[in-house]
Amino acid sequence: MEPTPLDDLAAHAHETHVVVVGGGIGGLVAALACAKVGIRVTVLEASDRLGGAVRTVDIAGLRVDIGAEGYATRGGAVRGLVDELDLTDAVVPTAPRAEWISGLPGGAAPVPEATVRGIPENPWEASVRRLIGRRGTWRAYLDRLRPPLTIGQERSLGRLVRTRMGELVLDRVVAPLSLGGFSIHPDDVDVELVAPGLNAALTRTGSLAGAVMQLRADRGPKPAGDGLEGIDGGMTRLIDALHDRLHTLGAEVRLNNAVDALERRDDGRWSVLLAAAEAHEIDIADAVILAAGADEARRLLAAVVPALERTPVTALEVVTLVVESKALADAPVRTAVYPVPGTAVAASVTDSTARWPWMRQETDRRTHVLKVAFGGPGAEPATAALDDSAAAALALAEAAALLEVPLEAAQLRGSHRARWSQPPPVSALGHAEAADAARSATHAIPGLAVVGAWISGTGLAQVVPDAIAEAERVRRHALWGDTDQRT
Repeated sequence: MEPTPLDDLAAHAHETHVVVVGGGIGGLVAALACAKVGIRVTVLEASDRLGGAVRTVDIAGLRVDIGAEGYATRGGAVRGLVDELDLTDAVVPTAPRAEWISGLPGGAAPVPEATVRGIPENPWEASVRRLIGRRGTWRAYLDRLRPPLTIGQERSLGRLVRTRMGELVLDRVVAPLSLGGFSIHPDDVDVELVAPGLNAALTRTGSLAGAVMQLRADRGPKPAGDGLEGIDGGMTRLIDALHDRLHTLGAEVRLNNAVDALERRDDGRWSVLLAAAEAHEIDIADAVILAAGADEARRLLAAVVPALERTPVTALEVVTLVVESKALADAPVRTAVYPVPGTAVAASVTDSTARWPWMRQETDRRTHVLKVAFGGPGAEPATAALDDSAAAALALAEAAALLEVPLEAAQLRGSHRARWSQPPPVSALGHAEAADAARSATHAIPGLAVVGAWISGTGLAQVVPDAIAEAERVRRHALWGDTDQRT
């Protein structure tokens, strides 16, 4: 019997070798997209574990996500991956948000409900006035009286808020949420990316407050868990499931295999050279998917994509504390507290046990898992020069100040310290242009793809669909030799 075209295609896929450099979520997702159509895949991870920013550790007997705690449901790509990996029954939404702002003259206060990225639809509402005071309220009200000179034209979120509603709305509401939640100042945030349609609504209504009101009405009721989901037992379950599926599909996953260099051969294929002399060599690759961080990607691609621009990153340290406190249990629920800029050393404190019901079920009501973040744009974390003990002590003091609850060293049951280099979020001004330029440069090289947060934007809801799309492009080229064809 003559082989059919499908038989030929299956054989060609099996003979095609794709090397994925980096075993974070982006690399594993791209590897799965290739492996499940029969392509031979090798994943090379420089460290001794998979997952990158997705990691669950044990602290004082509790399973704690020290990196990504969950994912945004928008777009459905991450949930689709979760379902594909048979983790549907483990999906849990977050508890309702209870975000507060500290460092205010009258003490900490909750973030008002009727806002978009902290911009209020009614500055006279009591919860807004509590944040910005009488003077700030009157200044914000001028937004409705000002002539529409630049309506619909301002790209910077910070400049838009400052111009329309004044410094107090910016400094006491919008900036704490942006800096504490995303490590970026509102001046550097693209309005249309962080609040799509806001400029158009501003043009229609004639005021920023009116635009916020219209946007909130158009969006309708909030989704369950505010559009965020996690995995019961920790996000590492997603990494483990990806690893298991790759193993089932015959992919090779190698830890402690740092890549020293990538060399493009005359025949268009790739030689992947490992850093360790004793490491087993890697077979010639028909394609490479680079899932390393920004600096490592630039280093490895210097010979083939020399114009790849440097991506700015923010140095962050997150100290996770497990504390036992009756006062904290009796205090108002606060899933996160963000300080007014300049009023605290820490950038934020989040209560994972208040945020995630599955964690609450694993502890008694007095035990809380607090994450204290340090660092921000252009600033080294205050913990950078401290040893672990001193960093934990500073984090405990900052958590007590932000939560306005006394916390003593004797109440600390355990701690963990993690340092991250965080690339800009997708909403950063100029990110889309820089990412497009990087993509154009890498797409010009057949058999090469680059994935990861530095190019897709931070967050699993950005990284996962981007990795799937890039893997699709690579496998399409490998199997058909024409990236414009469709599977």
